[in-house]
Amino acid sequence: MIEDGTELLTIGQLSRRTGLSVRTIRYWSDAGALPPVARSESGYRLYDAASVARLELVRTLRELDLPLADVRRVLAGEATVAEVADAHVAAIDAQIRSLRITRAVLSTVAQRGSTAEEMALVNRLARLSAAERQRIIDDFVADTFRDLENVDPDIRDRMRRTSVHLPDDPTPEQVDAWVELAELVQDPQFRAVMRRMIEFNAEGRTQDTPGGASIWFAKRLVQLVGDARQRGIAPQSPEAAGVLDELLGTSGDRAAVLERLETGTDADTVRYKELLARVAGRPAAPDHREEFAWVAAALRHQLGR
Repeated sequence: MIEDGTELLTIGQLSRRTGLSVRTIRYWSDAGALPPVARSESGYRLYDAASVARLELVRTLRELDLPLADVRRVLAGEATVAEVADAHVAAIDAQIRSLRITRAVLSTVAQRGSTAEEMALVNRLARLSAAERQRIIDDFVADTFRDLENVDPDIRDRMRRTSVHLPDDPTPEQVDAWVELAELVQDPQFRAVMRRMIEFNAEGRTQDTPGGASIWFAKRLVQLVGDARQRGIAPQSPEAAGVLDELLGTSGDRAAVLERLETGTDADTVRYKELLARVAGRPAAPDHREEFAWVAAALRHQLGR
C-alpha cells in the first residue's frame, strides 16, 4: 500500500483482475501506455486502482485497433478520444478502399487468366488515383484533337468532357473495363483510328456549318435506315439507292462517306464507348451498328465493292 492506503498491485495481480495476460500488460507498460506508480523493494512494478481504469481504456482503444502511439497521446492528454477515433476512421476507410480494389484486381486476374506481368499491369492501372486516371484520358483526347481547329464543337466538347470515375468499391467488371480502356486509349493504332475519324469530321466543314451537324446526321441515318429495314429493304436492292439519296443527297463523294462510316464503326471505337459506360456503371448507349452497317453495305454495292 501507499501512504493513502491504496492497494498496490503487481503485474500478476493486475492480470488476474483484468483478465489480460502478464505479457500484454508488460508490453503496454514498456511502451509507455501504462507506467507503474511505484516499484517494490525487489524492483517489481506496482500499479494502483487508477492503473486498472487506465488499463481498461488502453484495452478498449487497442481492441479498436488504434496504434499504441495514438493511445499514448490520448492518455497524455495530447489528443481526445474523438480526435484519434476520427483520424482512425479515415485510415480504416483508406484500408477498406485498398482491400476492395485488391479484391477486384484479383477477380480480374482470375477471369483473364493473367500472367504475372499482366497481373502487375492490372494492379498498377487499378490503383491509379482519380487524377492519374483522368490524365490518361485527357492525354488521349488532346492527342486526338491536336492541331485540328475545324471540328464540330459539339463533338469536341463531348470528348473533352470524357471522364472516368472508378468508385471506391469497384466491381471486378469495372476494374476490368478500366484496365482495358486504359490499354486501348494508349494504343497507337487506336489513337490513329480516332484521329482519322476526327479528321473526317473536320474535312469539308465551314464557318457556316452548324454545331451538332454530325450528331444530327447520325440520328437521321438511324431514322431513315430503321424505316427502310422495317419495310424489308435490303442494302443491295434498287430501293436502297433512294434511301441513300435521301440521306446523302444526289451529289457528293460516296466513297469518302463509306470510308468515314467504316472508320466510325471500327470495332475498337465501338468498344471504347462500351468501356466508358461500363466503368461508370451505366448501360452503354445504343450503338446502332446494324443501321450503320446497312448504309455501308448499300454504299459498297453502289460503288461495286
